[in-house]
Amino acid sequence: MKLYFLGSAREALAVAAALSAFAANSLLCRWALHVCAMDPAGFGSIRLVSAAVTLVLVSWVARRPLRPVGGHWASALLLCVYVFCFSSAYVELAAGTGALVLFALVQVTMLGGALEAGESVAWKELAGGTAAMAGLFVLLAPGWQTPSLKGALLMAIAGMAWGIYSLRGRSAVDSLHTTTGNFVRALPFSVLMLIVVLRRSELHPTGILLAVGSGALATGLGYVVWYWALKRMDASRAAWLQLLVPLLSAIGGIGVLGESLSPRLACSATLILGGLGMALYADAAPRKAGGRRLRMMRRSSGVRSQVQQSAVKAARARARVPILSPR
Repeated sequence: MKLYFLGSAREALAVAAALSAFAANSLLCRWALHVCAMDPAGFGSIRLVSAAVTLVLVSWVARRPLRPVGGHWASALLLCVYVFCFSSAYVELAAGTGALVLFALVQVTMLGGALEAGESVAWKELAGGTAAMAGLFVLLAPGWQTPSLKGALLMAIAGMAWGIYSLRGRSAVDSLHTTTGNFVRALPFSVLMLIVVLRRSELHPTGILLAVGSGALATGLGYVVWYWALKRMDASRAAWLQLLVPLLSAIGGIGVLGESLSPRLACSATLILGGLGMALYADAAPRKAGGRRLRMMRRSSGVRSQVQQSAVKAARARARVPILSPR
């Protein structure tokens, strides 16, 4: 089955799993930092280390042949910048303020990368994306506070780092090998940071468990699925889809953190889903038209091939007919 909004059903499932993992990361981070008073650098370090260990184990279970460490040092650096800036910013900012700053910078970074790569962005796609951003503002604006300059800068850096990391992931040939390599390359800095944190403060046991869960499941496996999906979509489409993460986090907060369902959330969900539907449909329409043209070309070439085969068969039949000479 082909879904022109997201590609095949398999790709749609992968995108849904990756975005759900990102939303879970947000919930676990908020829980650890605000409820358990976890040190943000400690949370980020444990998150990266547990993700690296999990991915190495998954690669071993998958019986991958021994190969040099994949990934790139630049991507590993972007991972560290994103994780530590994201965790530290959430201490300085309210959840709504942080999400607005983060996803605004993610959109700008990934759409800029799409335009630089020569991808076209239709006006309908921009209109739908603007509507989805408006829905995001409706969802998070009531929690808006005058942000601290430090927190806003940290979250802006995290948004740009994640946007560039996602853009780099579109060129990954083997998503598991590349993601594992990126996290393994990030290990030295993560372990060093964890040692520094342990010397200055104690880590909450529940916060440690939340960081391990965030790293092993939501980060490690979620990033592998995201890299796999990124190879099969445009950068602009990947940027728009990530606007679903705050909405999924809000819905998850209802069940996990006991937050209430409000009319504001329903209005925001309508705007985000409607805007994304418009943006994704505008992005998918050229592919659908191109697929239709390709099918017509294949059909016409098939007809020509059948005619040519019929002509060849007729010629061979004529060649086999004996020629009777007059006596």
